[in-house]
Amino acid sequence: MGRRLEVGKRAVRGPGRKSRKQKGAETEINPELLAVEGSDPPRLKSRQRKRALKRKRSAVREDAGRVGGETPEKGFSDENKRWLFPASKRAMGVERGETGGEGEGEDASLRPPSSDSDSDLPLDDFGGSSGSEAEELLPAEQATGTRRTRNTAQDRGEGEDSSEEDRETTGEGEPTINIGGPDIPEDIDQESQGDGDLRLVHSRIQETVAILSDFGSRREQGRDRQDYLAALRHDLCTYYSYNAYLMGCLMDVYPLTQLIEFLEANEIQRPVTIRTNTLKTRRRDLAQALINRGVNLDPLGKWSKTGLVIFDSAVPIGATPEYLAGHYILQGASSLLPVISLSPQEGEKVLDMCCAPGGKTTYCAQLMKNTGVIVANDSNSDRLRSVVGNLHRLGVTNAIVCSYKGQDFPRVMGGFDRVLLDAPCSGTGVISKDPGVKTNKEDITIKKCAQLQKQLLLAAIDSVDSKSPTGGYVVYSTCSVMVEENEWVVDYALKKRHVKLVPTGLEFGNDGFTRFRDRRFHPSLCLSRRFSPHSHNMDGFFVAKLRKLPGAEGQGSAPGSAKGQGVEGRAAGSKVGPVTAAVSAEK
Repeated sequence: MGRRLEVGKRAVRGPGRKSRKQKGAETEINPELLAVEGSDPPRLKSRQRKRALKRKRSAVREDAGRVGGETPEKGFSDENKRWLFPASKRAMGVERGETGGEGEGEDASLRPPSSDSDSDLPLDDFGGSSGSEAEELLPAEQATGTRRTRNTAQDRGEGEDSSEEDRETTGEGEPTINIGGPDIPEDIDQESQGDGDLRLVHSRIQETVAILSDFGSRREQGRDRQDYLAALRHDLCTYYSYNAYLMGCLMDVYPLTQLIEFLEANEIQRPVTIRTNTLKTRRRDLAQALINRGVNLDPLGKWSKTGLVIFDSAVPIGATPEYLAGHYILQGASSLLPVISLSPQEGEKVLDMCCAPGGKTTYCAQLMKNTGVIVANDSNSDRLRSVVGNLHRLGVTNAIVCSYKGQDFPRVMGGFDRVLLDAPCSGTGVISKDPGVKTNKEDITIKKCAQLQKQLLLAAIDSVDSKSPTGGYVVYSTCSVMVEENEWVVDYALKKRHVKLVPTGLEFGNDGFTRFRDRRFHPSLCLSRRFSPHSHNMDGFFVAKLRKLPGAEGQGSAPGSAKGQGVEGRAAGSKVGPVTAAVSAEK
């Protein structure tokens, strides 16, 4: 059962395998012990040479202190100030602030090394000896002058002779760096420092708003209202990161108190909302199914019978089985308003002139219960892919998808009962979704959008049938808060076409402007509706509903006629795009 263990007897161990291969390795003697007297000493390693040199210099300093009868002082000096100047000046021997005689103020670390101590030492990456004291510090520490001085009697004498300006030190002995440059005025310097501190800028904004609210009693003597408004615009641009043009436009649209609320609301994301597809399910059943999946939701409001607002969810809202089955679609609350105002009826012929990505088109089909015909048009054929996908997923069967320029559509087709124009705009109402709007909008951008919107609105009016027994309506909407893109465009259409404004059918929202700065609009523009993020917790939106009056064909509403195109300055015979896709017609 194995060998017996003998506790008292210990086995004698011989040399290991490596010792057996290298004969005499276990009895090898240190070669330094066998050095013959009078022979050259062994060469030290690099680290050993550094330590030896350091001990030697330390002993020299101690001897110098004992000879002088004083204890070496501790502190900092400016003996390394040559490092503060460019290398080209150091090479030419130019040094600013040297007032001493020949040899005074010269740094011992910059002198050539002696042959007996440092000649055999390697040079480092900065051209200095690896055994010098400077290697113990980083180049950044040497540049800021934080290394300790050599406290010799000569160095102390030089420090006393040098002037205070040459030393460039504070009362605590810490070096400072004086960089020459143009003098900055005190008021500009203070202003720039204030801009860097957002809390200070915010306090200035509050003070300026308080002064402007009671300008007569709180203003300073010699300053008018324009000075305060200019300072306020500068601070608002700094605090909220807007450009000066857009901030000036917003200050014209909103009062100061509402302006601050509007800017703060744009920094917060709007709630996630969905719209129930009543073609496949009911809102109550959909809400119960999503609640069972861990979704916290509530009805959107009394004004919507299909909307739901999502507070939080344990599952991705855009990937649930209900979403893939087409029971709902992700759609902003403000995007429901134009369709509610249009109110399409069953069996009508409806045109969605700018339909992408298809949320409003599918909502129209839902209200029409898949009856009648919906023509979904968009000038960008690439965006129609999302429209076709949403139509198929939601089960819409009464839509025709095409791609034509909106300005040319009266030449293609006309006689619609209702037309929905959600015109392309600057997007100043959806800044919370696209913060880039804060800085990339200029005066020329707004003017181009307004010109395109005027052409599209005239084309939409020309496409509708004024003799329709149930319709003859045009709904114009934008996701902008600029007056140039909203009331100004509608007022232009009222002057160019035989139409009138009618109530939108929306029970909430602010009235449209009838006057703006030096402009005076048609009094009926108060029937239009404005929606703001700070007032209604939805994206900024504008909705106006117009009705084409009978007998307006003389103004060119007939499709195909040059007068009925409703587009000024358009060349005759322009080419229109082809139909890109078609979903099945009415069942």
